Amino acid sequence: MPEFLTPQLITSTIVVVLMLHIVLGAAAYFILLERKVCAWVQDRIGPNRVGPMGLLQPIADGLKLFVKEDYLPRGVDRAMFILAPALTAIPALIGFAVLPWAGTLDTSTIPLVGGLLGAHDVKVMGADVNIGIVYLVAVGSLGVYGVALGGWASNNKYSFLGGLRATAQMVSYEIPMGLALLCVILTAGTMRADLIVAQQVESQWFLIHQPLTALLFYSCLLAEANRAPFDLAEAEQELVGGWHTEYSSMKWAMFFVGEYAHVFVGSAFFAVLFLGGWSVNPFFGADLPLAGGFWLICLQFGVLLGKVLLIVMLTMTVRWTLPRFRFDQLMRLAWEGMIPAALLLLLVTSLFVFLGWTSWMWVGSVAALAIILAVYPLLPKQTNPNHRVPMIGSRFCPVEDEVGAE
Repeated sequence: MPEFLTPQLITSTIVVVLMLHIVLGAAAYFILLERKVCAWVQDRIGPNRVGPMGLLQPIADGLKLFVKEDYLPRGVDRAMFILAPALTAIPALIGFAVLPWAGTLDTSTIPLVGGLLGAHDVKVMGADVNIGIVYLVAVGSLGVYGVALGGWASNNKYSFLGGLRATAQMVSYEIPMGLALLCVILTAGTMRADLIVAQQVESQWFLIHQPLTALLFYSCLLAEANRAPFDLAEAEQELVGGWHTEYSSMKWAMFFVGEYAHVFVGSAFFAVLFLGGWSVNPFFGADLPLAGGFWLICLQFGVLLGKVLLIVMLTMTVRWTLPRFRFDQLMRLAWEGMIPAALLLLLVTSLFVFLGWTSWMWVGSVAALAIILAVYPLLPKQTNPNHRVPMIGSRFCPVEDEVGAE
């Protein structure tokens, strides 16, 4: 065996290839899952005609999109128009590389080939880098380029406005997301995702330590993936579909592959940061060991994928439960709500870490919530944009009422 073919390189290659196919398959079947969740929420049946229980519906949808006409509108920037869907999907398909999908594997326990590989300890992740968290955030933020280019290159003013609206949303919500992520990094003292999981396996999940930070981070994940109630740029009840109005066939499908891949990777990121990764005990230590044989690694991998599926189902339930914001409400929530709250949480986290009170971090979250509830009524309020306009002919017109009284 060549020297550069180390057991870790072979393992990382297998993980990358395997997870790439899992993410692509999940992006296809999450569409079916979303339609099933939507049907459950609305007391309907959902897709059930293609294959047993409708399980072949994603294949039928994919074939339909392959054979649909690939229309190119007049006056578009051809190169950018074609590049935009790829710039949306590719960042979502390369972000998973730094996530730890299980612990440390003893290669000698692998069935059939363990004896050939020998006894080596390898990490079950695509790339073991010191700044893995920074890499994932940086790659995820690149998705905004696909949205902006898709709206601009379409030569359609409605697509352009939808792209601007989505871009402003994604850039705005990256700020509180980064601040919430800093709270986790300060608490853990590392930017390596595997070490963050190791700390939670040995003590408590960060969801218990920092519930407000977890809620803030999850809300920003929804906004970054353009999921409801933050999906204003592609609201399905509107006639205009946002920045991808002019797209058809597989270019249109690539936008949705990127969206659902973002949902998958974002859910895995949340599980690693706040739900202990493959940990099964949220409160105490004595959890699954960090290293072990092949079947233990399979169990850890299944636990993490199960958490990802639960978070994805929560995301879909939120979409079909909560109404979406108006755009002014959405931007006000980010700049006047989430960013100040994230700064307060970062200040409290820094204070507790400096004083060595990391085991009592939940007290800081309670204190931050108390400060927010105390200060919020004292903040200046804008006038109500939904006040009734006294138009003549309306039943709320005081002028008409005075004329009728005379």
